[in-house]
Amino acid sequence: MSKQILILPGDGIGPEIMAQAVKVLEVANDKFQLDFELTHDVIGGAAIDKHGVPLADETLARAREADAVLLGAVGGPKWDTIERDIRPERGLLKIRAQLGLFGNLRPAILYPQLADASSLKPEIVAGLDILIVRELTGGIYFGAPRGVRELENGERQAYDTLPYSESEIRRIARVGFDMARVRGKKLCSVDKANVLASSQLWREIVEQVAKDYPDVELSHMYVDNAAMQLVRAPKQFDVIVTDNLFGDILSDEASMLTGSIGMLPSASLDANNKGMYEPCHGSAPDIAGQGIANPLATILSVSMMLRYSFNQHTAADAIEQAVSRVLDQGLRTGDIWSAGCTQVGTQEMGDAVVAALQNL
Repeated sequence: MSKQILILPGDGIGPEIMAQAVKVLEVANDKFQLDFELTHDVIGGAAIDKHGVPLADETLARAREADAVLLGAVGGPKWDTIERDIRPERGLLKIRAQLGLFGNLRPAILYPQLADASSLKPEIVAGLDILIVRELTGGIYFGAPRGVRELENGERQAYDTLPYSESEIRRIARVGFDMARVRGKKLCSVDKANVLASSQLWREIVEQVAKDYPDVELSHMYVDNAAMQLVRAPKQFDVIVTDNLFGDILSDEASMLTGSIGMLPSASLDANNKGMYEPCHGSAPDIAGQGIANPLATILSVSMMLRYSFNQHTAADAIEQAVSRVLDQGLRTGDIWSAGCTQVGTQEMGDAVVAALQNL
């Protein structure tokens, strides 16, 4: 029986980068006889335009039925003035929550060909390979109550809530330890336990889970120090586990160590490794429609999908090797361009990866 993959291009550069990723996926499907069936739908602003909501019930139902979801990006200025509860980003948060995608894996790997594209000195980042494990369905992005209220003096006050339960912390901690166990056996838990009650519980539960992983070295770091250390000595980290807000910020920071956020894929997994795969970058409306966006993060998200949801490691390795070969050829989109390389557009980069994959 064929496996079902739901394609959700989204907004901004989403459709452009998704078109290239789908080309690569289709080649892998044929080359490795994966028996995938692809279906397409809308999310975010595109769904608001079509259905009046950022995630239609029928789209969510299709996502539940699919074996994996491949997503582009959501949002843009077109929808910035509509009611907050139905903005494009709410569709993204809803699909993560409704599918139970609590474990977000964000690798920050520096391809050796891109050492000069990093914002740090090559000797600081050469050989970089970090995995950030971000809790994705709890914390301040989902906490209640939230809103804006009027104080007695007539001034407005906005408020959000940052809740974490023991079970939420324990399950993401286990993901972090499991990932560290098959990598460098080092896990750094990032929190703000000197200030936040939620972080104090976070640290306590992570310490409890650590007892089940005596082979993994656990360390703790405050988030402000972690942000500094990522640009001071990033190779000290192997796996980082942290909450939703901190993971969002730190993974974007880590992206610049690799040359561009356009190089960072991600996987969002449930308890059974069913997942949604997407690039870490946003919809980049300022360059949408220009054909210059970097599709490699989305293409590498396809590789993660094959690896984590379908156990197709040979096909996943082949896609990553194809990307590396294209970089060897000196082809670069504008965000990773450096002197001596050939600047190409979105479609040209996708075509080059397809050709490299076909020739493996």
